[in-house]
Amino acid sequence: MISQKARYAFRALIALSRRGEDEPVAIGELARTEDIPQKFLEQILLDLKRSGLVASRRGKVGGYMLIKDPREIFFGEVLRVIDGPIAPLPCLSKIAYRRCVDCKNEDKCEVRRVFAQVAVATRMVLDSTSLADARDGNIQDITETYKISA
Repeated sequence: MISQKARYAFRALIALSRRGEDEPVAIGELARTEDIPQKFLEQILLDLKRSGLVASRRGKVGGYMLIKDPREIFFGEVLRVIDGPIAPLPCLSKIAYRRCVDCKNEDKCEVRRVFAQVAVATRMVLDSTSLADARDGNIQDITETYKISA
């Protein structure tokens, strides 16, 4: 599961994507409209700023705004910034690989093989779905195709 921090980050970024390119949103307004605790939002926006996804402007007309086009900001990138590696097992992480403590042979591990498919499918969706896709409703609902209950 993704963290509450990541969920808030996505909500804040999508809200920012609804604004014009050069139209900053005050943190208080963003916290209020998206129902995110302001202190928590401040931490999130700081992380997003450090990663180059948002910028801040001081002053009376200050606030936060996206640096990149919402079509170029993907869910996978944001999730990695906020929650870290996208891997169901440590031995499947691309950036934080760790051999599983109880694993005798990764090449023959049945559990690893199954979750490797999960990891690839998850990364494919997250790394190809942009903020603009989510904002504009351009998301294919596969729950019916695979008879998945949400």
